[in-house]
Amino acid sequence: MKNKKSQEAQTHPSRCPDNSAFKQQKLPAWKPQLTITTVLSSFFVTGVFCLSVGVCLVLSANSVREIQINYSDECSDCSKLRENSSNWNNECYCSVDFMLKEDMLGDVFMYYGLQNFYQNHRRYVISRSNEQLLGRDVNIQKSYCAPFTTYRNGTPMAPCGAIANSIFNDTIDLFYNLNSSVIQVPLLKTGNSWWTDKNVKFRNPKSHNLSSAFAGTARPPYWQKPVYLLDEEDERNNGYINDDFIVWMRVSAFSTFRNLYRRVSHTKQFADGLPAGNYTFHISYNFPVSRFKGKKHVILSTVVWSGGSNPFLGIAYMVDWSPDAGATNLTIPGKPNFCLILYEASLLENMQTLSGYTQVEPEDM
Repeated sequence: MKNKKSQEAQTHPSRCPDNSAFKQQKLPAWKPQLTITTVLSSFFVTGVFCLSVGVCLVLSANSVREIQINYSDECSDCSKLRENSSNWNNECYCSVDFMLKEDMLGDVFMYYGLQNFYQNHRRYVISRSNEQLLGRDVNIQKSYCAPFTTYRNGTPMAPCGAIANSIFNDTIDLFYNLNSSVIQVPLLKTGNSWWTDKNVKFRNPKSHNLSSAFAGTARPPYWQKPVYLLDEEDERNNGYINDDFIVWMRVSAFSTFRNLYRRVSHTKQFADGLPAGNYTFHISYNFPVSRFKGKKHVILSTVVWSGGSNPFLGIAYMVDWSPDAGATNLTIPGKPNFCLILYEASLLENMQTLSGYTQVEPEDM
């Protein structure tokens, strides 16, 4: 009986895997044979590719038409007025004239830029309530919005937090000076935010109208109007889904940044973009920057297939080409190939070790 059981165990092992190529690890495989020629050839191809892409990106970025105007100094009177917080309710306007020497054809975007404004501070970044921005009824006392959570009488702020309280609230209009007439350039204030932000991350409370939805709340202390009246011309652009508000709530990683503010509407004289000529920015100055030694800019820019006027990516590709070119230079004929000498010496040493042969230096006679 024992012999019979042992024979069955030998013929049918209990834990032995199937005798297949996959389970026995006998699948056919290909292993690249790396040689100096193939490796350095790949360096050469990679270097040429990086250089070509880098040159294309830099040329593309340089083809962007852009004009940037610092209006902090131009509006110095308004800046002094805003230094005193008691004047928050006093309106102040200023104008900045400039000239476009060439046409800005295609899509033209208007940005506002801030300098020396650190949105990346940790306590500033977390000072918001994502649950509140989704339109949910939450207890903001348990959020990170402090000290911008409630007023002394207990009325909650909508929206809460330092990010929302410090929203960029300058109003910028663009006018085209044609001969003796002044034409206002039509600007689009919607469609400037990310689709995921507009339709997923920011939602208004459910109600038949926004004023009742935000009943029992109050605007942040630095705001001039409640959240449901941010855009009095378009009711669909109010509340938490206001484009200017959404763009501001996406904080920047650096102290100098720009945010999309408006897009030029392709109508009438501006069907192809902005024609060359004299223009004027009319600015309602509300956002103070002098206390933190900041600067404010307004930027008009076109875009290309690679984005805006930023050559960083192209320069990065061109810099990446340098080590590839240096490695390829090692194989140029007529030059001593130091890496090849080291490689051959190492290969010879390994062969000697495997064969058990060790070269013995001759003794001095």
